[in-house]
Amino acid sequence: MRVVTAGEMKALDKTAIEDYGIPGLVLMENAGRQVVEVIRQVLGEVRGKYVTIFIGKGNNGGDGLVAARHLLNMGAGVKVLALVDAGEISGDATINLEIWRNMEQKVYSLHQGDSANIIKLVLMNTDLIVDAVYGTGFKGQVGERVGRIFEALSESGKPIVAVDIPSGLEADTGMVNGPCIRASYTVTFGLPKLGLVLEPGAGYAGKVTVADISLPANLIEKIATERYIITSEMVGDWLPPRPAPAHKGSFGRVLVVAGSRGMTGAACLTGEASLRAGAGLVTVAAPETLHDILEVKLTEVMTAPLPDTGNGSLSKGAKGRILSLLEGADVLALGPGLSQEPEVVDLVRELLPLVGKPCVLDADAINALAGAGDILGKAQAPVVITPHPGEMARLTGKTVKDVQMDRLAAAIEPAAMWNVVVLLKGARTVVAAPDGAVYINLTGNPGMATGGSGDVLTGIVAALIAQGVAPAHAAAAGAYIHGLAGDRAAGESSMTGMVAGDILAALPATFQELAQCEIKSPCMI
Repeated sequence: MRVVTAGEMKALDKTAIEDYGIPGLVLMENAGRQVVEVIRQVLGEVRGKYVTIFIGKGNNGGDGLVAARHLLNMGAGVKVLALVDAGEISGDATINLEIWRNMEQKVYSLHQGDSANIIKLVLMNTDLIVDAVYGTGFKGQVGERVGRIFEALSESGKPIVAVDIPSGLEADTGMVNGPCIRASYTVTFGLPKLGLVLEPGAGYAGKVTVADISLPANLIEKIATERYIITSEMVGDWLPPRPAPAHKGSFGRVLVVAGSRGMTGAACLTGEASLRAGAGLVTVAAPETLHDILEVKLTEVMTAPLPDTGNGSLSKGAKGRILSLLEGADVLALGPGLSQEPEVVDLVRELLPLVGKPCVLDADAINALAGAGDILGKAQAPVVITPHPGEMARLTGKTVKDVQMDRLAAAIEPAAMWNVVVLLKGARTVVAAPDGAVYINLTGNPGMATGGSGDVLTGIVAALIAQGVAPAHAAAAGAYIHGLAGDRAAGESSMTGMVAGDILAALPATFQELAQCEIKSPCMI
C-alpha cells in the first residue's frame, strides 16, 4: 500500500476533480459518510447516542458537517462546535454548512471568549467526539486557545474519531509541535499519510482506517511515489516458493561472521534465525578461541573457527579465511557481537570492498564504518545495513536526535549516496533502497527492545537474500516478519518478559501464518 505526503494527496484530489470530473462535493460527501461508518462501528447503534463534532474552516470541517447530517438522520443527538467564526468557513464546506442550517441545526462558536465551560457541559453529555478541525495542510503549532481545547478533548476520556488526520499533527513528518488531538480512531481518505504511520504521529492517530472516497483506482495506481507500507500481501508475493524436488542447497547458503568473548549469543541467534527463516545451510564463523563454545550451543548450524587475537575477537588475519568460506556461500551476514576492537575495525574496512557476494551488515560491522561510510560505496555486491538510530548517527556523523527527527531522510540519503539498502530499526522501521523506493513497517512492539533482537533480524534478512529475494525486498520482508514474530511472542510471554529467543522461537508459526492466513484488508493499518 502506498503512503503519501499531503501535497501528493492534494494533487490526487485535484486530478480527480479536474480530469475525471468528480465534483469536490462528491468527495466530501463520501468522506463524511466513511467517518459515519467508523462511528457506527465504535458506538454500534447510533440512535439515541450523542456525538459532538468540532470543525474548522476548511474541507476537514466540511467532512465533519456531512457526518453531522447523516448521524442526525440516523437518530443521534449531534452538536457542531466551530473553532472559527462561521463566516470564515469556505469552499465546498459552505454548502454543507448551509444544508446543516436548513435542517434547523445550529453551529456553536468557540472562536472567542472562554469556551472552557461550554466544552465541559457538552462533554458531560457526549458519547463520542469527532475531530474535524485541521486537515493535512496543517503545519507548526496551534494557538494557546485552541491548544487548551485540544487538551480538554484529549483528556476527556471520550472516544475521539479524527477526520483524515488528528488536528495538530503534521501530515508529512508525523511531528507534533504542541497540543494535538490524541485520537482513538482516524479515518483517512484515499491513501495513508506519512504522519499517520511515522512516530510520534502514529501514537496520536489510534486505529487508522484508510477509507475509499471514490478516487478512480487507475488514478491511484499512477501516483509517482514509491513509498509503501509493508503488508502481508506484499511479503507473501516476495517469499520464494519451496518446490517438492528441492534439497537443502536449493534454499541458499548463509555465512555468518559474528561473535567475540561475551557475545557468542549474538552469533548463535543470527545463525539460528537464518535457518528458521528458510536458509538451507548456515555456517557461523567466529573467533577460534570461542569455537568450542559455539560447537556446544549450535546443533543444526555449522561452525568454522577464524583467526583471532587471543582475547576472543577476530584478527586482521581472518580476512583470507572469511573470503575462502564465502566462496561456498550465497550471502554474508557480518557484525553481530564482533566487538569494536581495533583489529576488528580494520578487518571490516579491508574486507568489505573484497566481498563479491551480497552482504548484510549489523551492529559492530556498522560501528566499524563510523566516519568511513564511503567504504560502503566500494562494495562489489549489494549491501544491506541494519542500524539502530545510534549506529546510524555514528555512521553518518549526525546526532541521534537528528536521525529520529526525520527517519525517512536518515534512511533515504545514505541509501542513495552509498548505493546500499538501509534498514533503519526502531518504532516504525524504515527500509530505503538505492533506487528511491521506501518501505515502512508497522509490525512489532516495545518488547522487542531487548538484547539480541537485532541479531535475529539480521539472520532473517540474510536467509531471504540467500533464497533469491531481492535485497530491498528481503530487508522489508525481514522487518515485517521479525515484527510479526515479536507480536506473536509478546502475546505468549508479554512485552515485559520477552527475550530475543522468544522472537526466534515464534518464527516457524509466523511463516505458517503468512502462508495460510487470509490477507487482511488493506484498508486497516
